[in-house]
Amino acid sequence: MLLPLAAFGIVLVGAFAQAVSGFGYALVTVPLLAATIDPRAAVVVSALTSIGLTLTAAVRERAYARWRVAALLNGTALLGLPLGLLVLARAPERVLSALIAVVVLGCVALVGLGVRMRTGPVGLGAVGVLVGVLTAATGTNGPPLVAAFHSLGYDPRTFRATVAATFAGTGLMGLGGFVLAGQVHADLVRISLVALPAVPLGWWLGNRLFHRIDPVVFRRIVLVGLLGSAGTALAGLAG
Repeated sequence: MLLPLAAFGIVLVGAFAQAVSGFGYALVTVPLLAATIDPRAAVVVSALTSIGLTLTAAVRERAYARWRVAALLNGTALLGLPLGLLVLARAPERVLSALIAVVVLGCVALVGLGVRMRTGPVGLGAVGVLVGVLTAATGTNGPPLVAAFHSLGYDPRTFRATVAATFAGTGLMGLGGFVLAGQVHADLVRISLVALPAVPLGWWLGNRLFHRIDPVVFRRIVLVGLLGSAGTALAGLAG
């Protein structure tokens, strides 16, 4: 039972991070799960346990979400999904771990340096395609959205709501792709079922903190969370 219990703790931390920052679930769970199982299984377990969280968050925060932006991102993410599934199925495990680290570190640089991205329809469409690739390949599809939404200047509530709306769509597409590609196995479903109760508990704890955070502290939490997950991914690659 050590692995399912470890998954419970990892999912608890991931759900807490998601509630506080709006995006941290996969960035926490995928690298940490990959350290206990393999990267492919980590991506699938993270997707299985997160879908209820993202759907619930999208519904609860729907009044604050920018739905046109979320729809554009989800539509273009569908274009990148097949490539991501191919990477997940064919790439060596160390390549997947390296991809996780590179994506997260790249987002740290973008947000930390205040780099502005193109946020018109073409720019957001390109972000959406990348999100689709990362949804299926590594599960860590948050970094491009973090950079894009910071460039748009969203306040924390709008940021969290729009990320949730986007994640709800990409999560459903990703799970469908995993099933069709034969990546969902009985042992992964069992691990996910044990870890699932940690999702509402972690969200409840994180949500209590979210309403007490000002925008400056919020930005710092985003950066610290990204650095932590990047460090975990790099440590797993070195090992």
